[in-house]
Amino acid sequence: MHQYLFFIGDFPIRAYGLIISLSIILATSTAYFLAKQDGRWHNHVVDLGLYCGLAGIIGARIWDVLFFDWSYYSHHLLEIPYVWQGGMSIQGGVVFGFLAGYIYTRRYGIDTWAFADIVAPAILIGQAIGRSANLLNGDAFGHPTGSSFGLLYPATTLAHQVYGNQPLWPAEVWEGQLDVILFVLLLLFRTTKHAKGQAFILYAILYSTSRFFLEYLRGDYGTLLFGLKSAQLTSLIVIAAGLLTNAKK
Repeated sequence: MHQYLFFIGDFPIRAYGLIISLSIILATSTAYFLAKQDGRWHNHVVDLGLYCGLAGIIGARIWDVLFFDWSYYSHHLLEIPYVWQGGMSIQGGVVFGFLAGYIYTRRYGIDTWAFADIVAPAILIGQAIGRSANLLNGDAFGHPTGSSFGLLYPATTLAHQVYGNQPLWPAEVWEGQLDVILFVLLLLFRTTKHAKGQAFILYAILYSTSRFFLEYLRGDYGTLLFGLKSAQLTSLIVIAAGLLTNAKK
């Protein structure tokens, strides 16, 4: 893991920020390809990528601060804007990004659900690459495996500060790999006949389900309610909302 790729004078170029930026660019590029292939609204993709990317970063940070690390940030309020240090929630990013996309599509008369179906696989590409940022930064880490198997983090990372030299479950790595698998499954689903909105709903359900179970391996924050973590509670809400919405289609 390399938190700092190189320095320009005294200014550090952080792997986290660079990879997150790359994830947005590549997700937008994938969305453009899919929209161009579909033949609709590809001329809006770049603008949407900028708006949704910015909203996603803000939402991911707010979500992480409020639901994952409030015990720390409640005493370090001035550090809340320091997104380059890491600490962003994919779930918050997707929620805020979707809201930005909804506002944009409504403003320009674009069918929101149809457009969401087209670009849904691209979101998974962004998420998969984004997990590489977590790995390089040493956050979103797992808890100790209790064996010789696992990831060992450098002393400069939060993971090492919490667990020392204990091997940890590669939770962020496995999530990134699962995102790639879900990306392929979603592409295959889009080749079948389905109701409008079902591809995006399937993305939300599949990702939330995988995230729910992966959270049992995470060791970077504790439980919130009923022995479940905040990400698990959010996943259950998304799964339920997705199933109910799909039942109405």
